[in-house]
Amino acid sequence: MKLGLGLYRRQLSESNFRFARQLGASHLVVHLVDYFSDEDPRISAGGTDEGWGRAGDTTIWSRGALQDLVGAAKANGLEIAAIENFDPTQWSDILLDGPEKHKQMDGLKRLIEDVGRAGIPCVGYCFSPAGVWGWQQGPFARGGAISVGFDIDKIDPNESMPDGMVWNMRYRARRGNEVVGGTGPQELWDRLTWFLSELLPVAEASGVMLAIHPEDPPVASLRGIARVLNPPENLLRLMEGFQSPAHKVELCLGTVQEMAGSGIDTYQLLERLLVRDQVGYVHLRNVRGKAPHYHEVFIDEGDLDVPRVIDTLHRRGYQGVVVPDHTPALECNAGWHAGMAYAVGYIRALMQAAEAGRLEIP
Repeated sequence: MKLGLGLYRRQLSESNFRFARQLGASHLVVHLVDYFSDEDPRISAGGTDEGWGRAGDTTIWSRGALQDLVGAAKANGLEIAAIENFDPTQWSDILLDGPEKHKQMDGLKRLIEDVGRAGIPCVGYCFSPAGVWGWQQGPFARGGAISVGFDIDKIDPNESMPDGMVWNMRYRARRGNEVVGGTGPQELWDRLTWFLSELLPVAEASGVMLAIHPEDPPVASLRGIARVLNPPENLLRLMEGFQSPAHKVELCLGTVQEMAGSGIDTYQLLERLLVRDQVGYVHLRNVRGKAPHYHEVFIDEGDLDVPRVIDTLHRRGYQGVVVPDHTPALECNAGWHAGMAYAVGYIRALMQAAEAGRLEIP
């Protein structure tokens, strides 16, 4: 089991690489989509007409830039474990079944080939046209730390998504007052299976894993658009549908813990995916409550039994990367860095205890 840290695009600097090593991380999961405006980001609710912001600056995705990124990480004693998320401009019509989807698929195939040539083993993705939407910010964590939550009673879950948006980002200018039409579960499932049938063979040939993120927030529909990878049974159905070593899950345990109304709990899903070797990498955060009403909290205070998770990963011989997901911001001048340091330290201590045989789980 390896310890990693996720860094956003504007954090890909020598100082943050050193920060990761100082925490004890050996691997990085990097976000090249530019959805935060500074190097100390706070989780955004992203509820405006612009969502998280404007997509489209794709210069950093070239093969040369990817190789430079790998080299910069190695110079600081780190490895790139994964790139997390495609840019909305790279696959907007794939998500929305638009006229450019075949052209965009050709572009994704070239990108996956370049990722493989650069020596990056995994790309995480979230196949959700509406994306992460509907969050509210508030003092939801211990001591009033600012975090995010989801309360469906405080939003209109059927509010249409404005034209020119996908994945909670704007990829082009809006055309008048047009909106994105509704999408049912079978239609979205068909789009997802087409995406995988096209891209998985290229990923497999390139030595790259494609790791899918569960629905976040995990509800049946938002903005009139179905969300199909909820509950866990649907995720297992997808994993059974394609027999490829490149087909993995970006296992966000906080998101799974938020899911309601399932016959499979978080720990059962973890066990089943580990036995099948279907975990690309692990996102680890904690929450209180279940969809459609929950809050994200510090890693040691929520409903998820994090020591049990680490014990399971160790017992099953998991050799992949665990990264803390977003975390509440601590009250200081570098809230993101402090919050991540707290989460990484907690996870690292549990890993060391498991490896030494001192993590006693009933």
